[in-house]
Amino acid sequence: MYEHICGPGCNHGPATPEAEAEVREEFKVARRSFLRDALAVGGATVSAASLNVAMTPSAFAQSAAKPGSGLTSHYYIPASAGTVLWGYFSKSAKPVVEVESGDFVTIETLTHHANDDAERMIKGDPGAESVFHWDAKKKGVNRRGAGAMDAKVGAGGGEGVHICTGPVRIKGAEPGDILEVRIVDVATRPSANPAYKGRAFGSNAAAWWGFHYGDTITEPKKREVITIYEVDATGERNWARAVYNFKWTPQTDPFGVVHPTIDYPGVPVDHRTITKNENVLKNIRIPVRPHFGTMGVAPVEAEMVNSIPPNYTGGNIDNWRIGKGATVYYPVAVPGAMFSVGDPHASQGDSELCGTAIECSLTGTFQLILHKKASLPGTPLAELKYPLLETQDEWLLHGFSYANYLAELGPNAQNDIYSKSSVDKALRDAYHKMRHFLMTTQGLGEDEAISLMSIAVDFGITQVVDGNWGVHAVVKKSIFPARGG
Repeated sequence: MYEHICGPGCNHGPATPEAEAEVREEFKVARRSFLRDALAVGGATVSAASLNVAMTPSAFAQSAAKPGSGLTSHYYIPASAGTVLWGYFSKSAKPVVEVESGDFVTIETLTHHANDDAERMIKGDPGAESVFHWDAKKKGVNRRGAGAMDAKVGAGGGEGVHICTGPVRIKGAEPGDILEVRIVDVATRPSANPAYKGRAFGSNAAAWWGFHYGDTITEPKKREVITIYEVDATGERNWARAVYNFKWTPQTDPFGVVHPTIDYPGVPVDHRTITKNENVLKNIRIPVRPHFGTMGVAPVEAEMVNSIPPNYTGGNIDNWRIGKGATVYYPVAVPGAMFSVGDPHASQGDSELCGTAIECSLTGTFQLILHKKASLPGTPLAELKYPLLETQDEWLLHGFSYANYLAELGPNAQNDIYSKSSVDKALRDAYHKMRHFLMTTQGLGEDEAISLMSIAVDFGITQVVDGNWGVHAVVKKSIFPARGG
């Protein structure tokens, strides 16, 4: 069994065929039991080609194996109380592991909504149980958010809600560099409860932060409704179905704090206090498109940054296209980049209108490639100061109400952003970024870029629920001439 436990600096040469077969299996099914209790595992060296990983080379960057060897290392990071930051990015948090450019990292991610139905999404799962543990004496992860530790609602104040696995430090990364993140594979995390073998589950909360809230036609006008969805964990079925829904009722957490609304992440829902409606969305098949709502590197502007509003270093972008086969480029803002990922979704529509997606735990495999600042001039990655998403057929730019709200809104930015967002501002930012992209990467003049944007670029609403609202701009690669070798 490929249970190689050592630090990232150890070197035991090329992996055996048996080890490579085990890695291939890990890439395929992302077994949660693999070294669950280890903080991070590395050191075995494998050939990327030997993994049979289907990767389309990115248009902007060459494949980056370690110089001269063609070999990369593969790390596995299980989700546990010791490997996550709940609700924030941090430039100074202790990294879970340090990797080199070109390395692969398989990372488990947990949805912060798992306690909406703990029987289906937590029970029997040691990693999830360690993160969500909460009794009268302690929580498995005490801080939940970037707020005050003595906040009445709970430590961290819920000023940030996503369970972010990491951070992963990239050796040699410095401000001004670009981190390329290739999403090699995404696998659903199955329920560990034997009663639900072969199935996975997710939660959709139509909550107070949703765009719809209060603008409803049935009473009560201000209500929060949770819908639990079932996903086929074997991958044989590409659609999800609703299982039941219920209205949120005031929940008393194990510390005795009452939560009249969904005001703090991970509050256990006492199912004795709710009424389940199992006659919901009958015969409706929801397309499954697994992706990561929150992924990025740490900003420099603050020690701890709320995970909810997206920003120039990525974060909670909530674009369903950030899934298997996609590549995202992030500007590095702090030494080591400090990459984290979380907020896994089984599916989501553009806008994420009611406040959440199908929040469903996933495991992803990523290749992390560093592009040094000195190598960027004259390349399409030069001057990149925003997250750029690349799929097989498209490039996508993400505009926000504020391109860098932490810098633009001053010392109280993490609170002020929620009252200042607008789709108009996000569309303006998306326009500016797409104009920059077309002029710098395709050599177009401004008038050419403006004309092309109007006739060949699609602008869509990414999300209107994350404080810093988002609009994405999509352009097809096929409209441009092929690049020379």
